[in-house]
Amino acid sequence: MEAIAFHTTQYFIELSDLAEARSIAPEKFTLGLGQQQMSIACPPEDTVHLAINAAKKALERFAISPDEIGMLVVGTESGVDHSKPVAVYVHQALGLPSNCISYETKHACFGAMAAISAAGDWLISGRAKNRKALIIAADIANYALHSAAEPTQGAGAVAMVISDQPTLVSFDRATAGYFTHNVMDFWRPLYAKEALTDGHYSIECYLDALTHTLMDAKPELPRLSDLAACLYHVPFVKMATKAHQRHFEFDQNLSLDKESPNWQRLLQSYQAKTQPWLEYNARVGNIYTGSLFLSLMGLLVKGNLEPDQLISLFSYGSGSAAAFSLIRPVAGYDRFRRQIDPSQDLAHRTKLSIAQYQDIMQQRDQLLTENDRIDPAYWGLTAPYLYSGNRAHIRQYSDFL
Repeated sequence: MEAIAFHTTQYFIELSDLAEARSIAPEKFTLGLGQQQMSIACPPEDTVHLAINAAKKALERFAISPDEIGMLVVGTESGVDHSKPVAVYVHQALGLPSNCISYETKHACFGAMAAISAAGDWLISGRAKNRKALIIAADIANYALHSAAEPTQGAGAVAMVISDQPTLVSFDRATAGYFTHNVMDFWRPLYAKEALTDGHYSIECYLDALTHTLMDAKPELPRLSDLAACLYHVPFVKMATKAHQRHFEFDQNLSLDKESPNWQRLLQSYQAKTQPWLEYNARVGNIYTGSLFLSLMGLLVKGNLEPDQLISLFSYGSGSAAAFSLIRPVAGYDRFRRQIDPSQDLAHRTKLSIAQYQDIMQQRDQLLTENDRIDPAYWGLTAPYLYSGNRAHIRQYSDFL
């Protein structure tokens, strides 16, 4: 990986405010889910907008020319068209070469990892011809007001440049585990604007998939003690706690509860290898395909890693598909911390009241309903879609009241 950058929306809410408005104890969201804030997408901040801006940041901040990109893939489960990919709008906005492979991948939250795997194969095959792959994980997690899933929303995009000359991390080609199984834990039919989900069942499917990928990665699978960090798909921060427990149990060949003498060892492992890198996830919310890579950004910004230390990645997409893989920091990666760090973007968001948030959600639903036929110019090269280093040009919430 040669570059990585993040883009989110201009507004957010505090989960404690949402809990109070819903007459729920704030700890249910802040501790039970592990979430502190939630980015809120306001038109025209759709998946295309997020993808374009994240990609522009990745290219500009790492001094990569659009002419160097030979593959563009957007992993998303909240695309804007059932046929035309988000990638083609990004291709136009960035001015990428016409001989650039461009498409969209979809398997719930697994889409971006699938794209990275394809990009790696493309590079190894020799077809890249010294060019690079731009992979974007862009999504808006949208659930109904007052629903059980409402506090697990979010919006954002992570753009990554994959090349044969990595400057941040390199992927370990020798160790990988995969799992696919058809389950109905989370899905969104063509007629539905919001996903249909069985939350408890989806957690079971996630953990089952993790176990199977670990099994598939044997015999090359390293011991947990050999890993400097363990990163997981993060639909909500508490899920990473559950995932690390399953990983720990698999590694130690045991089953744990809070009365177990090994429980303290599990907590110490989680606090050292996973918890410190989840701050951005806690502040942004669920961004589906990008959540794993947002925690990777947290590790690259805040971690003190040595070259070639092992880091595990677990990606899960409902439905379901999963992959376990390993990466290694590249010597000198830390000189790019300033380019990677999304803290300023998060700090510059505007806090909404719950009343304002509800107005935005209702306006967004109305636009989706009314615009069954959207003018193609909606995703043209207009100012609201182009990152310019500041947010002043983006339309404000008051424009939609």
